[in-house]
Amino acid sequence: MPKTLGFVFPGQGSQYAGMLAEHFSNLKEFNTIFDISREVTGIDYKKLIQDGSTEDLSATQVTQPLLLTANHAIWQAVNIPIREISFMAGHSLGEYSAYVAAESLKFEDALELVSLRAKYMQEAVKEGEGGIAAIIGLTEEKLKPICDEITADGNLVSMANLNSENQIVISGTKIGVDKAIIICKESGAKRAIPLAMSVPSHCKLMTPASVKFSNELESRNFKEPKTRVIQNFSVNHTEDTEVIKNNLISQLYSPVRWSETMDYFYSNDLTDFIECGPSKVLTGLIKRRFDNVAIFSLDDFDTLNTFINS
Repeated sequence: MPKTLGFVFPGQGSQYAGMLAEHFSNLKEFNTIFDISREVTGIDYKKLIQDGSTEDLSATQVTQPLLLTANHAIWQAVNIPIREISFMAGHSLGEYSAYVAAESLKFEDALELVSLRAKYMQEAVKEGEGGIAAIIGLTEEKLKPICDEITADGNLVSMANLNSENQIVISGTKIGVDKAIIICKESGAKRAIPLAMSVPSHCKLMTPASVKFSNELESRNFKEPKTRVIQNFSVNHTEDTEVIKNNLISQLYSPVRWSETMDYFYSNDLTDFIECGPSKVLTGLIKRRFDNVAIFSLDDFDTLNTFINS
């Protein structure tokens, strides 16, 4: 295993109906994590994955604990010693998976936290009043003035996920996002696509959720991470558990600085990445950004099995 290994954990948008079927069929320990999740939350996420539709999996109060469970089940299955991992990072919700893997936060506590996080996020904006969209082909420099102008007119919209130079997710009020989609297309965006997510995350509309969530987060016991976890809010790592908590709260209403996170990894000579979760969203982003790194997705059972048996 290379010394410059980084683990990345996906967030909302990576779920899909019927995902990880071979993992369920072949790995006892994988199923055990879903059993624990059912005991904590009262919800059978395995059954929901196998029998539900993609729409069923997309409500944030379902998606957040479901993805935490899936990410952690894969992490437990791959069983790579933490000392061999130089850095970790999680995309949005995936940051909680990173802290569980880094043994900073217990899985059961993380399940309770992300369930409450989802609840408060859903309560912050009435159904149908928020929006979220992916903008392809406009840089941050071109997109920010568009968002600022629409927001100044009374319809908040802002950059939520800075995924790469030319792939940025915006969120805000539905009216604001709809207006931004039109203007982005007129301004040369290759694509401007509304996303099927039930809350406009990582914008100021989530401030009320962050206030409620802060009380829950403060009451949980975090330990010093056993490897460096790069936070979405700061694009840096810290061993100070109070700073970790504060940045997780700020993350709710602040953009995910994923492109900068990948640059941080690369500047620290990471040459091998493993995406630990369903789908291959982060794998695609890394491949398009860097042509001289190795990236493995554990959504693929054969790839996971190779690591298990290595």
